[in-house]
Amino acid sequence: MGYKVVVVGATGNVGREMLNILDERAFPIEEIAVLASRRSLGTEVSFGDRTLKTQDLAAFDFTGWDIALFAVGSEATKEYAPKAASQGCVVIDNSSLYRMDPDVPLVVPEVNADAVLGYTKKNIIANPNCSTAQMVVALKPLHDRAKIKRVVVSTYQSVSGTGKDAIDELWNQTKGMYVPGQEVAPSVYPRQIAFNVIPHIDVFMEDGGTKEEWKMMVETKKILDPSIKLTATCVRVPVFVGHSEAINIEFEEFLDEDEARDILREAPGVMVIDKREPGGYVTPVECVGDFATFISRIRQDSTIENGLNLWCVSDNLRKGAALNAVQIAEVLGQKALKKG
Repeated sequence: MGYKVVVVGATGNVGREMLNILDERAFPIEEIAVLASRRSLGTEVSFGDRTLKTQDLAAFDFTGWDIALFAVGSEATKEYAPKAASQGCVVIDNSSLYRMDPDVPLVVPEVNADAVLGYTKKNIIANPNCSTAQMVVALKPLHDRAKIKRVVVSTYQSVSGTGKDAIDELWNQTKGMYVPGQEVAPSVYPRQIAFNVIPHIDVFMEDGGTKEEWKMMVETKKILDPSIKLTATCVRVPVFVGHSEAINIEFEEFLDEDEARDILREAPGVMVIDKREPGGYVTPVECVGDFATFISRIRQDSTIENGLNLWCVSDNLRKGAALNAVQIAEVLGQKALKKG
């Protein structure tokens, strides 16, 4: 017995990665359907050694299907996720639409797997923001030991978090810097992304922060602990895949850097690579294609009473999106649907 699984948005970066990860993790599948907009209808995508043709999302009947992994924008999700849920299919949504809905669990399986059981209210489970997901995987085991008071995080986020057009813009702008007459003006981003960094992700809010920074704050509170104070500065960098974060943590009690390192080595989903030598840390290049959240540069912060600094890197298309969604499906199967 396996599950009848639908991947919505199967032609996009995250949708394709979902198909790869379902195959890699041998998720128990009885039948699979891949959906896309009419614009991408008939496009072929790979699933293991099979080639699948996309079907029309607008015309699809979700009745009898168990799980739908949604990897489309909020507008399409708003229209089709409630339809799928009402037809008895559990939706695992990668968009931001339902994350802060009190009736929809927001889940990172290494952190709050039991929250999955709250899916019954709307038949929907939300996947967190990519930058939040990797961070809370690192924070959870430390919070269990010493209780986190405050987090200050600066992110260095790759262009794949924006989508395929952003990947193309970085590639073409980079080439254009060296080929006279092939210069590419910014269109996806408000400034040139090649050889540059842009301190602006998502829309600006009234307080001067961006929505990405707000997401990191409110999602951390919902997933991990509402008492944690968090401030973020989110920056887009000229990297294709892999988000990095410099995280400063203030605890309620002292936590030694060596104990923190030992705790993180044992934590689910975490890989510690932390040698105090040139190259003794992880960068986005090394994390691509991996399931782990990598932690490096663990050290005491002597400027506050109970402080630690660390460096956190993960493949944003995997742990930040597709992998987390598939892990939610695995937990949902184990704890609720129980077919696989």
